[in-house]
Amino acid sequence: MSYKNAEKIFKRLHSKAIRTFKGFDEIVKVSRTNWKYKEKGGGQSVELSSGKIIEKGAVNFSSISGKIIPGSALSTKILTKTKSFSATGVSIVIHPENPFVPCSHLNIRYFELGNKSWWVGGGYDLTPYFPFAEDIKYWHKNAKIITDGLDRKLYKNFKKDCDEYFYLKHRREKRGVGGIFFDNLNELPKEDYFTYLSNVMNTYLSSYCQIVKNRHNFKYGKKHKEFQLFRRGRYVEFNLLYDRGTVFGLQSGGRAESILMSLPPSVQWSSNKDKIFKKFEQELKKYI
Repeated sequence: MSYKNAEKIFKRLHSKAIRTFKGFDEIVKVSRTNWKYKEKGGGQSVELSSGKIIEKGAVNFSSISGKIIPGSALSTKILTKTKSFSATGVSIVIHPENPFVPCSHLNIRYFELGNKSWWVGGGYDLTPYFPFAEDIKYWHKNAKIITDGLDRKLYKNFKKDCDEYFYLKHRREKRGVGGIFFDNLNELPKEDYFTYLSNVMNTYLSSYCQIVKNRHNFKYGKKHKEFQLFRRGRYVEFNLLYDRGTVFGLQSGGRAESILMSLPPSVQWSSNKDKIFKKFEQELKKYI
């Protein structure tokens, strides 16, 4: 499979994701920005905002090439002296209006170094504020089904890697309830991996849409919203301190507005937690 074919697949999946989100939130505003990379390539950043369900979302596609790959993208598994690179992928973050609907994230990507080395990576995860055991079970069940379709030996590691990656060391807690995370995959034919990446996107969309359908009409009060904003602070901390995608984008000189679109629209930090906040937090920490 050529890089151009990989790029076409990601563009198609990017369009499908936008259609899906517009389909379940018909009033959401959609703002598209096309941008060019400083060396070669570019992308399209799509911001979703002010919807009935989606308070803010980012659905981004990129395809860039350069002479020197940023260090954040390299792995000890990739042994090459080649510095030129091409990278394409799709990233999604959805911050819901209703606190009972979880935040969700997806990323799928493909890298080439020169004409010899290549690998794929990605995954998706769920970050609830008010968790429901049945939603979490459903989320992980579907992730296992598609991963078993690639190789039954992989799911356990992908789930473990997700929990370990989306971890805030300074807080000693996971960002959410996890999902799957994988990187540096290049042992199977590219076609097998791109079938899997397509399945990852499709399963993420169907799983998340079902959870949204289950929860978006739940009534909530001021305290629920305040707790959502408080927990969004953890999301911001992870993205700015640990997220490799953020680091790669900034190191590669990408469009800052697109890279930081994943941040929530409003957030708060507070060290003063009343009894209600503490109760909410105790329930959440049963799962994270």
